[in-house]
Amino acid sequence: MESENQTFKKEAFGGRNLAHSVFSHVRFEGCDFTETKLTSSKFAACVFVKCTLGLVKLDGVRLHDVSFEGCKLVGVNFTPCERMFFSLRFKDCLIDTCNFATLDLKSTAFSHSVIRDTHFTDANLTGADFRGCDLRGSTFHASNLSKADLRGAINYSINPLTNTLKGAKFSQPEVMALLEHLGIIIE
Repeated sequence: MESENQTFKKEAFGGRNLAHSVFSHVRFEGCDFTETKLTSSKFAACVFVKCTLGLVKLDGVRLHDVSFEGCKLVGVNFTPCERMFFSLRFKDCLIDTCNFATLDLKSTAFSHSVIRDTHFTDANLTGADFRGCDLRGSTFHASNLSKADLRGAINYSINPLTNTLKGAKFSQPEVMALLEHLGIIIE
């Protein structure tokens, strides 16, 4: 499948095999991609609005300048994506049990999203935007969060001893959660 400068509305892609497809400047609105096989597909300058992406297969997928707005992403493993042109943005999304481990997510926006039980192990999150995010159960280990913006973020558990936090921005009182990992007692 090849698409350029097109809009898909409420399309049911769920369970389909769209391997080796090419989408450029395509807008997806209210589409369902549950269990869709997207192996080796290319997405450039695409926007997903209020779409559902559950357990999609992203082996070798190129995601360049791709935005997700108000989407539901469940069980999506982004680690097998092509890494050379990997650039994403998320706004007002539900990101549940996804995997971003080992990825370069420098300056990636996740703003105002609910990010539950998601892995960011060994990720480069330098300058990432987590403003207003709920990060309940998400794992940050050996991640670089230098200059990341977590103001207004809640429910995070980030160990300052195993992650790089230089220049990261936090807000009170949530920033106190960083002290949990230091084994100190605050009264």
